[in-house]
Amino acid sequence: MSLTLAEARSRASSLSDVSYEVDLDLTDAEGDRFGSRTTVRFTTTAPSTFLELTAASDLEVTVDGAPVTPSYDGRRLHLTGLGGTHEVSVTARLPYVTDGAGMHRTVDPADGATYLGAYLGLDVAQRVFCCFDQNDLKARVAVSVSADPAWTVLANGRCVHAVDGRWVFATTPPIPVALACVVAGPWVSTTWEHAGLPFGWHARASLAGELARDADELRRVTEACFDHYATIFEEPYPFDSYDQVFVPGLNWGAQEQPGCVIYRDELLPTGRLPEDVRLLRGSVVAHEMAHMWFGDLVTMTWWEDSWLQESFADYLGYRVAGAAAGYAGALLGHEAGRKPAAYDADERRSTHPVAADASDVPDVATASTIFDAISYAKGNSVLRQLVTWLGDEAFLRGVNSYLTRHRFANATLADFVAALDEASDRDVRAWVEVWLRSTGFDTVRVLRDGDVPVLHREGSRPHRISVSSLDGRTRRWVDLGDEPVPVPELAGQAVVPNSGGETFARLVLDDRSWEAVAAGLAGVEDDLTRAVLWTMLFDRVQTRDLDPSGFLGLVERHLPGERSPSVVTAVVDRTLTRVVPLRVPTGGAADALARVAGACASGAATDDPGLRRAFAAGLAATDPDPARLASSLDRLDPTLRWRAVQRLAEIGAADAALVERERQRSPGLDADLGAAAALAARPTAEAKAEAWAVASGPDVGNRTFSRVLEGLWSAEQAELVAPYVERYLREAPAWAARGDGFALVVGRARPPLLLTPAQRALLHEQLAGDLPVVLRRVWADWADDLD
Repeated sequence: MSLTLAEARSRASSLSDVSYEVDLDLTDAEGDRFGSRTTVRFTTTAPSTFLELTAASDLEVTVDGAPVTPSYDGRRLHLTGLGGTHEVSVTARLPYVTDGAGMHRTVDPADGATYLGAYLGLDVAQRVFCCFDQNDLKARVAVSVSADPAWTVLANGRCVHAVDGRWVFATTPPIPVALACVVAGPWVSTTWEHAGLPFGWHARASLAGELARDADELRRVTEACFDHYATIFEEPYPFDSYDQVFVPGLNWGAQEQPGCVIYRDELLPTGRLPEDVRLLRGSVVAHEMAHMWFGDLVTMTWWEDSWLQESFADYLGYRVAGAAAGYAGALLGHEAGRKPAAYDADERRSTHPVAADASDVPDVATASTIFDAISYAKGNSVLRQLVTWLGDEAFLRGVNSYLTRHRFANATLADFVAALDEASDRDVRAWVEVWLRSTGFDTVRVLRDGDVPVLHREGSRPHRISVSSLDGRTRRWVDLGDEPVPVPELAGQAVVPNSGGETFARLVLDDRSWEAVAAGLAGVEDDLTRAVLWTMLFDRVQTRDLDPSGFLGLVERHLPGERSPSVVTAVVDRTLTRVVPLRVPTGGAADALARVAGACASGAATDDPGLRRAFAAGLAATDPDPARLASSLDRLDPTLRWRAVQRLAEIGAADAALVERERQRSPGLDADLGAAAALAARPTAEAKAEAWAVASGPDVGNRTFSRVLEGLWSAEQAELVAPYVERYLREAPAWAARGDGFALVVGRARPPLLLTPAQRALLHEQLAGDLPVVLRRVWADWADDLD
């Protein structure tokens, strides 16, 4: 059972002065378990409490030096006879994991090296050390680690002692235990000092070339973001060092562990660094650094305020990457790639306010479901509108008051609103009610009074937006509320409201503007305006105002002329993950993919290397021509080469022998995963059975599971994979029982296909039964999208 809100409030009301000494023994890196010894000190006013520790063996417990045998149910360790100040020591052995939730172990096939990482988060710290696993019991944490003396070990605090395989780290300031961090292995590193602090970037030894390739840029973006935050935040950086580590097997894009940020190492790709990945990575670096203040210095009290961390970091990540770190196109990834998913999420039954009520998040399992497009992309968009409406100066005054007032403590929505309210004479509380405390979004509609465009709002929220002519020559700001707003400066012209993406609202154009967009989208000069318009097209397909064939016609007409790699990537991804699976009849999938391939082939003729790579990625995923695919392999970087090999396998032009030859070209983790996906993609019953056996293995790793099912599903093989759709629906609940993190992986690996009536009925039957909370949420959203 996950921790409930009632339990957390009760425990927090009785406990204070919590601190930890955590000693991890990772010397048996090849075994099943590692050693964990925790000494927790606390003061309590209650006669009993419980600590969390999951799946422990060889358990030994002392309370104030005396051995005890507490009640232990495999997750909670119950203590009685308490009162006052206590010291509890817990020694245990805990399992290594391969699902990204706990002490994750990876063996790199490139060189046989082992890497260990404590990937924590909601209800996961207890898989690494004994603790009070809740955010509002922040504590000082002192970590020591025993491991292979040839390794590098990193943690939240600065290393103060490292001799003969023993590392001791400085005690942290008060942090939530969910953000403790230890990573260990033969990392390669680039380190330096800046602003009086040690900095470092680290990666697997087999990625030494890639780290060297990007070291200068990684240092530059780190310093630029750090220096910029020093100018806008009055609170100084709160920790004693800043390491950043590319780690294998992380379920999230990155995690904001104080002083030791971890990133999934797909952000350090082999071969050339694609432009869209470079922009994304820059915004992620800025995002995670923002968390040092929003989340680490000041932490939400309970999970309903996850937006206080994620929405802010997401907003600041794109803002600072663009304004301070030189990634001028970073915001395009949000506008065309992430914001459309937030619109989708806000129309499902599972939608929730950006700032939910605590009662809507009754336990941590439920909390796992709200780290979604609402809390990230919609929250980011709403904060961008807040800054536009309130003014940057007042916004930052409020932010700095909030951070200073609650430093190294916990806070709530009410605390943030109070700080903003004091910083501005505008009615912040009313704004919060309509924007943060309600679901859904408004529609901004363009009508005409003669030749004059008139903006109408359908909804209840105030919007401050730019409105532009389609050619970008005229732009003005508009405050849109209850009353329509005519824009005489744009009389007779096609117009784009919200042309800078300042607000979160559906756009509906008048006929003149729509016809001009349909004819001239690729010619729109401003990158951000084009991204806004592509998002509008995605929405029109979603609402069925635009049929999929019409959308694909626009892709064929305008995508080859697109000038932003981020927009190309977003359009192709949206087409392959939303339009084809949800709107194209099964028999039309091959033709739809061929049309996308044609657009990408046309666009790939560009001289711009970033664009050429983005179009090549789309072509590698969709091309029906095996000769063209095969002839392109030697021109592709390793990531795209594997995508093309998978596509060759999917269309029956690559057998197991070819896949194995490709794997042997450059053995390693990426090659193993690429080969697993390609083998699963082959259009034979035997290949699908072999893939299913791998994916359904009890200890399958999270990355292997995802890549195998990615290869197995194919809209062009709907009949062949149909038996596995039913098996997935019946067997996935048992897989998801491994934990909330893996449940999310399982849910996201659902078949991207239009389900048959019988398959839909089975999906709804499963939803009516007993499912893990996280899997239920993902499947319920899937059902809404299908229905």
